[in-house]
Amino acid sequence: MKAYIFPGQGSQYIGMGKKLFGEFSQHVELANEILGYSITDLCLVDPNKQLNNTQFTQPALFVVSALAYLQQQNQDISCADYFAGHSLGEYTALFAAGAMSFEMGLKLVKKRGELMSQAASGAMAAVLNVQEVELRNCLQEHQLTGIDIANLNAPDQIVISGLVDDIDKSQQIIERLGARFIKLNTSGAFHSRYMAPAQREFAKYIAGFNFSSPHTPVIANVTAHPIKENEIAHCLIEQLTQPVKWTQSIEFLIAQGEMSFTELGPKKVLTKLVDSIKRNCDTALHIGAAQTHLTPQQQVEHWNSTYPIGSEVKIKSTSKRGSTRSRAIMSFGHRPTIYLHGFSGYFHLSELSPLQQIVKKATEA
Repeated sequence: MKAYIFPGQGSQYIGMGKKLFGEFSQHVELANEILGYSITDLCLVDPNKQLNNTQFTQPALFVVSALAYLQQQNQDISCADYFAGHSLGEYTALFAAGAMSFEMGLKLVKKRGELMSQAASGAMAAVLNVQEVELRNCLQEHQLTGIDIANLNAPDQIVISGLVDDIDKSQQIIERLGARFIKLNTSGAFHSRYMAPAQREFAKYIAGFNFSSPHTPVIANVTAHPIKENEIAHCLIEQLTQPVKWTQSIEFLIAQGEMSFTELGPKKVLTKLVDSIKRNCDTALHIGAAQTHLTPQQQVEHWNSTYPIGSEVKIKSTSKRGSTRSRAIMSFGHRPTIYLHGFSGYFHLSELSPLQQIVKKATEA
């Protein structure tokens, strides 16, 4: 099976699309008409230094990624089994799946970029080498409750979003966890509660459009599962204030069977993230196999030394997920068990597949 994935904001660069614009001149002309400026000049020359401005970045990336998909279709007649896009890239994925036309997608992206660029000032930062549950606990412990998780990009890469002062204040605290903290060059606190005003305006705008049923499954950012026709507008609206569940989306695709990933669009940012997620999944499988040779008591000890309370797990033979609410214990003297949030009773450790690893251990391996 194969999945086509489409990048979001941050993948843009001057010169992108150079080999595509001539091949798809009709689409370029339509884009110019909708946008009111030359998409070619913006991407290839950027005379007014606007390419990194959200209002212009988003339409530019949509156009280039959509044309990259059309070129791929011309070169490879076989169909993809799944599509997925990171944030803005979800619009390109929906276009590729036939849920909306190129014109409709560009109009939506144009409005989205305008509204996001007008949002109140905020900040974002990438946090590397710390897992989600540890980061959330840290923010809670230090009363940094004004910060939201914006992107779950990979097991070793999480993006946080919030007010400028809160993000600045969090840096030293987060770095004490052993994490690497990188302030991002963004004008707003994207994928957070602070995008609510933009979300309300976008909800009014998107109500004027009708979506078609995707001919190929598209993985939604907000659910990390295939999106249904009647859910598309809701998911795109929710995406503005909710985190991008990229790690979970790729894990879902990997769980479907042998999967190859092809990134269509500028750069290969997502390809690197997918490689990191796949390595983490391989580590989980390796650990799971190794545990079968441990005694029940050793399984309990291994679990507790590897996965903290709050770790995300998948319940085997189902699509259900949960997070642990206790340490692993030995029940009845011989059963290695653990309790999950939202579930009554215990689970045998063999019934669960961990979705998170201690990143430090993974990177040292």
